[in-house]
Amino acid sequence: MAKKTVEAPPEPEVLVNGKGRATPSRREREAANRRPIVVADRKAARRQSRTRESEYRERARIGLANGEERYLPARDKGPQRKFARDWVDSQWTIGEFLIPVFVLFFVATLLIPAATWLFFPLYGYLALTIADGLFRAAVIRRRIAQKLGDKTKVERGLNLYVVMRSAQFRNLRVPKPTVKRNTRVEF
Repeated sequence: MAKKTVEAPPEPEVLVNGKGRATPSRREREAANRRPIVVADRKAARRQSRTRESEYRERARIGLANGEERYLPARDKGPQRKFARDWVDSQWTIGEFLIPVFVLFFVATLLIPAATWLFFPLYGYLALTIADGLFRAAVIRRRIAQKLGDKTKVERGLNLYVVMRSAQFRNLRVPKPTVKRNTRVEF
Protein backbone atom coordinates (compact mmCIF):
# COMPACT_ATOMS: atom_id res chain seq x y z
CA MET A 1 0.00 0.00 0.00
CA ALA A 2 1.04 3.52 -0.67
CA LYS A 3 1.69 5.78 2.26
CA LYS A 4 -0.34 8.92 2.50
CA THR A 5 1.61 12.08 3.01
CA VAL A 6 0.08 14.56 5.32
CA GLU A 7 0.53 18.18 4.28
CA ALA A 8 0.58 20.81 6.94
CA PRO A 9 -1.99 23.54 6.48
CA PRO A 10 -0.47 26.81 5.18
CA GLU A 11 0.50 29.28 7.85
CA PRO A 12 -1.55 32.46 7.88
CA GLU A 13 0.29 35.52 6.55
CA VAL A 14 1.31 38.06 9.13
CA LEU A 15 0.55 41.59 8.00
CA VAL A 16 3.12 44.17 9.02
CA ASN A 17 2.06 47.77 9.20
CA GLY A 18 4.67 50.30 8.15
CA LYS A 19 8.22 49.63 7.04
CA GLY A 20 9.41 47.89 10.18
CA ARG A 21 11.76 50.63 11.40
CA ALA A 22 11.54 54.13 12.72
CA THR A 23 11.77 57.10 10.39
CA PRO A 24 15.10 58.88 10.90
CA SER A 25 14.91 62.43 12.11
CA ARG A 26 16.02 65.29 9.90
CA ARG A 27 19.14 65.76 12.01
CA GLU A 28 20.10 62.09 11.55
CA ARG A 29 19.58 62.26 7.75
CA GLU A 30 21.62 65.44 7.44
CA ALA A 31 24.42 63.96 9.55
CA ALA A 32 24.50 60.85 7.35
CA ASN A 33 24.79 63.00 4.20
CA ARG A 34 27.37 65.38 5.60
CA ARG A 35 30.76 65.19 3.94
CA PRO A 36 33.62 67.64 4.08
CA ILE A 37 33.91 70.00 1.14
CA VAL A 38 37.66 69.48 1.06
CA VAL A 39 38.93 66.04 2.00
CA ALA A 40 41.39 65.71 4.85
CA ASP A 41 44.10 63.95 2.82
CA ARG A 42 44.22 65.77 -0.50
CA LYS A 43 47.20 63.82 -1.84
CA ALA A 44 45.46 60.49 -1.30
CA ALA A 45 42.27 61.83 -2.87
CA ARG A 46 44.22 63.07 -5.91
CA ARG A 47 45.99 59.71 -6.23
CA GLN A 48 42.70 57.87 -6.01
CA SER A 49 41.11 60.18 -8.58
CA ARG A 50 44.02 59.72 -10.99
CA THR A 51 43.95 55.94 -10.71
CA ARG A 52 40.17 55.93 -11.26
CA GLU A 53 40.55 58.16 -14.35
CA SER A 54 43.43 56.12 -15.75
CA GLU A 55 41.44 52.89 -15.31
CA TYR A 56 38.50 54.44 -17.16
CA ARG A 57 40.76 55.70 -19.95
CA GLU A 58 42.33 52.25 -20.31
CA ARG A 59 38.89 50.61 -20.49
CA ALA A 60 37.82 53.20 -23.08
CA ARG A 61 41.00 52.67 -25.13
CA ILE A 62 40.52 48.91 -25.20
CA GLY A 63 36.81 49.30 -25.93
CA LEU A 64 37.54 51.69 -28.80
CA ALA A 65 40.16 49.37 -30.25
CA ASN A 66 37.73 46.44 -30.09
CA GLY A 67 34.92 48.44 -31.64
CA GLU A 68 32.54 48.44 -28.67
CA GLU A 69 29.71 50.82 -29.55
CA ARG A 70 29.76 52.42 -26.10
CA TYR A 71 33.33 53.71 -26.45
CA LEU A 72 33.25 54.73 -30.11
CA PRO A 73 33.41 58.40 -31.04
CA ALA A 74 30.38 59.87 -32.83
CA ARG A 75 31.99 59.47 -36.26
CA ASP A 76 32.14 55.65 -35.84
CA LYS A 77 28.78 54.96 -34.19
CA GLY A 78 25.81 53.35 -35.82
CA PRO A 79 24.97 50.30 -37.92
CA GLN A 80 25.72 52.03 -41.23
CA ARG A 81 29.24 52.97 -40.15
CA LYS A 82 29.80 49.44 -38.82
CA PHE A 83 28.72 47.99 -42.16
CA ALA A 84 31.02 50.42 -44.01
CA ARG A 85 33.95 49.48 -41.73
CA ASP A 86 33.35 45.77 -42.17
CA TRP A 87 32.92 46.11 -45.95
CA VAL A 88 36.21 47.99 -46.33
CA ASP A 89 38.04 45.69 -43.92
CA SER A 90 36.91 42.56 -45.75
CA GLN A 91 38.79 43.51 -48.93
CA TRP A 92 42.21 44.59 -50.11
CA THR A 93 42.30 48.28 -51.04
CA ILE A 94 44.66 50.28 -53.23
CA GLY A 95 44.98 52.90 -50.50
CA GLU A 96 46.56 50.47 -48.05
CA PHE A 97 49.81 50.88 -49.94
CA LEU A 98 49.66 54.68 -50.06
CA ILE A 99 52.10 55.25 -47.21
CA PRO A 100 54.75 52.86 -48.58
CA VAL A 101 54.41 54.57 -51.99
CA PHE A 102 54.96 57.96 -50.32
CA VAL A 103 58.04 56.62 -48.54
CA LEU A 104 59.42 55.27 -51.82
CA PHE A 105 58.73 58.62 -53.43
CA PHE A 106 60.64 60.53 -50.76
CA VAL A 107 63.57 58.12 -50.95
CA ALA A 108 63.59 58.43 -54.74
CA THR A 109 63.57 62.24 -54.56
CA LEU A 110 66.54 62.09 -52.19
CA LEU A 111 68.46 59.78 -54.52
CA ILE A 112 67.45 61.57 -57.73
CA PRO A 113 67.00 65.25 -56.82
CA ALA A 114 66.30 66.46 -60.37
CA ALA A 115 63.59 63.86 -61.06
CA THR A 116 60.53 66.09 -60.98
CA TRP A 117 58.79 63.58 -63.24
CA LEU A 118 58.32 61.39 -60.11
CA PHE A 119 55.46 63.64 -59.05
CA PHE A 120 53.25 62.39 -61.90
CA PRO A 121 53.14 58.72 -60.79
CA LEU A 122 52.67 59.85 -57.20
CA TYR A 123 49.70 62.06 -58.05
CA GLY A 124 48.34 59.31 -60.28
CA TYR A 125 48.50 56.82 -57.43
CA LEU A 126 46.86 59.31 -55.08
CA ALA A 127 44.06 59.90 -57.62
CA LEU A 128 43.65 56.13 -58.04
CA THR A 129 43.38 55.72 -54.25
CA ILE A 130 40.69 58.39 -54.02
CA ALA A 131 38.78 56.93 -56.98
CA ASP A 132 38.94 53.45 -55.43
CA GLY A 133 37.62 54.79 -52.13
CA LEU A 134 34.77 56.67 -53.83
CA PHE A 135 33.84 53.56 -55.82
CA ARG A 136 33.71 51.55 -52.59
CA ALA A 137 31.64 54.28 -50.95
CA ALA A 138 29.16 54.22 -53.84
CA VAL A 139 28.78 50.45 -53.54
CA ILE A 140 28.26 50.72 -49.79
CA ARG A 141 25.72 53.54 -50.13
CA ARG A 142 23.80 51.56 -52.77
CA ARG A 143 23.67 48.44 -50.55
CA ILE A 144 22.51 50.43 -47.53
CA ALA A 145 19.86 52.22 -49.64
CA GLN A 146 18.62 48.86 -50.95
CA LYS A 147 18.33 47.49 -47.44
CA LEU A 148 16.60 50.59 -46.03
CA GLY A 149 14.45 51.09 -49.12
CA ASP A 150 15.29 54.77 -49.51
CA LYS A 151 18.56 56.47 -50.35
CA THR A 152 17.67 59.52 -48.24
CA LYS A 153 18.09 57.35 -45.12
CA VAL A 154 21.79 56.82 -45.82
CA GLU A 155 23.93 58.82 -43.36
CA ARG A 156 25.79 61.89 -44.52
CA GLY A 157 29.57 61.78 -44.53
CA LEU A 158 29.76 58.10 -45.40
CA ASN A 159 31.81 58.73 -48.56
CA LEU A 160 34.64 60.47 -46.71
CA TYR A 161 34.49 57.84 -43.95
CA VAL A 162 34.98 55.03 -46.46
CA VAL A 163 37.72 56.85 -48.41
CA MET A 164 39.68 57.61 -45.23
CA ARG A 165 39.33 54.07 -43.89
CA SER A 166 40.34 52.49 -47.19
CA ALA A 167 43.47 54.69 -47.36
CA GLN A 168 44.91 53.36 -44.08
CA PHE A 169 47.00 50.34 -43.22
CA ARG A 170 44.67 47.58 -42.08
CA ASN A 171 46.49 47.05 -38.78
CA LEU A 172 46.49 50.81 -37.99
CA ARG A 173 42.73 51.29 -38.44
CA VAL A 174 40.73 52.37 -35.41
CA PRO A 175 38.48 50.68 -34.43
CA LYS A 176 40.32 47.49 -35.31
CA PRO A 177 38.94 45.36 -38.13
CA THR A 178 36.52 42.73 -36.84
CA VAL A 179 36.20 40.71 -40.06
CA LYS A 180 38.79 38.71 -41.95
CA ARG A 181 39.70 39.43 -45.54
CA ASN A 182 37.55 37.88 -48.27
CA THR A 183 34.55 37.38 -46.02
CA ARG A 184 31.07 38.31 -47.20
CA VAL A 185 29.58 41.23 -45.26
CA GLU A 186 25.83 41.85 -45.13
CA PHE A 187 24.00 44.89 -43.79
